[in-house]
Amino acid sequence: MANEKIQIIRTTWKRFRGVLRMLVKSDQGSKAIMLVSTLGGLMVVITGLNVLNSYVGRDFMSAIENRNMPVFQTQAFYYVGVFLASTAVLVLYRFTEERLGILWREQLTRKLTEAYLNDRTYYRLDSSAGVANPDQRISDDVRAFTTTTLSFTLLIVNGTLTAISFSGVLWSISPLLFGIAVVYAICGSALTIILGRPLIRLNYNQLDMEANFRSDLIHVRENSESIALAHREGRFKARLNKRLDALTTNFRLLIRINRNLGFFTNGYNYFIQIIPALVIAPMFIWGQMEFGVITQSTMAFATLLGAFSLIVTQFQSISAFTAVTARLHNLSDAIEKANRTTPCTINVEESPERVAYEHVTLHSSDRTRILVSDLNLEILRGSRWLVLGKEDAPKVAFFRATAGVWECGGGQIIRPGLDDILFLPERPYLPPGTLREVLLRTGAESVMPDAVIMGVLVKLGLDDIVSRADGFDTEQDWDDLLSIGEQHLLSVSRIFLAKPAFVFLDRPGSALPKSQISSILDMLTEQNIGVVILAKNGESRLRYDAVLEIKDDGAWEVRHEEPVDINGELNALDC
Repeated sequence: MANEKIQIIRTTWKRFRGVLRMLVKSDQGSKAIMLVSTLGGLMVVITGLNVLNSYVGRDFMSAIENRNMPVFQTQAFYYVGVFLASTAVLVLYRFTEERLGILWREQLTRKLTEAYLNDRTYYRLDSSAGVANPDQRISDDVRAFTTTTLSFTLLIVNGTLTAISFSGVLWSISPLLFGIAVVYAICGSALTIILGRPLIRLNYNQLDMEANFRSDLIHVRENSESIALAHREGRFKARLNKRLDALTTNFRLLIRINRNLGFFTNGYNYFIQIIPALVIAPMFIWGQMEFGVITQSTMAFATLLGAFSLIVTQFQSISAFTAVTARLHNLSDAIEKANRTTPCTINVEESPERVAYEHVTLHSSDRTRILVSDLNLEILRGSRWLVLGKEDAPKVAFFRATAGVWECGGGQIIRPGLDDILFLPERPYLPPGTLREVLLRTGAESVMPDAVIMGVLVKLGLDDIVSRADGFDTEQDWDDLLSIGEQHLLSVSRIFLAKPAFVFLDRPGSALPKSQISSILDMLTEQNIGVVILAKNGESRLRYDAVLEIKDDGAWEVRHEEPVDINGELNALDC
């Protein structure tokens, strides 16, 4: 996509119409229409004041030429009045434009964010080819799109009104000058498109390169301790330098094209100032026109040409805008495609009291091997299960398939709804926020008493975290405040506050000792919570109701006796 030549016409217009239709049909549509109507009315007033200003300026300059003090004073009074009125209307116009811009940005950002987070679209989008930097597109590109689109739309509408209004003014002064303005604008627009066309592709690439560079800097900040301990600074210097080289090389091309385009556009704009004088001044010299007409013709010519020459004056912004529009359109298409795509043929049904697998087969992500073959078993609420295997891949696939995020496989899984089953990955995840927000489900923050939360933390030996976190309601960076083991225990404490029917723990022995895992299992059993543990370190030495062993070839075996110390392999057990 980076090398695709994006066309200015049709594609951009089609995308623009789609987003505009989305705004009108949204909850904010009526308010947006009201603001647009207000802008339209103010635009008409501004155009009228500009036309009036051209005539007042003409009479003002003619009064100076004729040394007519009474007319000079009157026109000066009118001049001031027009300036004051224009100032007030322009301020209101700008205010209304900004209000409409933030309304549009809010609506579009909410819609994209909702679509991005619904049905784990963010996960499927990230794990597939997808699009680069969706976060940057939702934040920066939406802001640029809404403000720039609104600005361009208003420029086009205002330019149309101005062209209509000042065409009559310029035609009345000199039909020849009007014809020159039209031909000059057409030739200038055509040459600008020819010279500036590469900017569209370069701007598209630049946005992604900037985002990639920033993403790597964020990665360094978020993993600073790991990088420092592993002494990987050199690797990241090389990576960042590579990103920077690509970014600056592309930007140099942008600068070069802008330079060439600048030679033309600046010359184009400078000649606008002298062309009217070249045509009208001889008429004044020959006594065919008043001196004020020169000023009026210069203003009318510049204003009319400005309306005709939007491509020339705004092409650099248009090229950036076209790239932003394409990026947002690609993101929207990718989200829709991810929602339409069925990630796998595993059918998931909900049942509150059991987790069951019916003819479930799981493949590796590249579909080259079978990880689990035709699995059939049932796990009842309150029971303890251990999942064993020499390789981690089958266990991880089993864990993720139950959670509904494994893309390769078939069969049927029956489990409780996601509100009644929790999945704790090997690497604990604590979302940003307060301690209360980390521990409780969304919506339960104001319902759960502090005493109940504190009781769970005390049982798990985490009561000191409350003081270290400055209470339940202070934002914290949990990676800096807590060790991996403490983060894992804090994730476990969420289980006892949420009280699900089942919980799946992915290799907890990576962060917790066997004694803590045993204590957690006993607490879960007391609350009749079914638990499934993926074994890695000391988990297999504990007491379970059943053990699922997954072989290297995908075959499996269930054993219903307590396991003993096996040091990574299952002892012979009676079925």
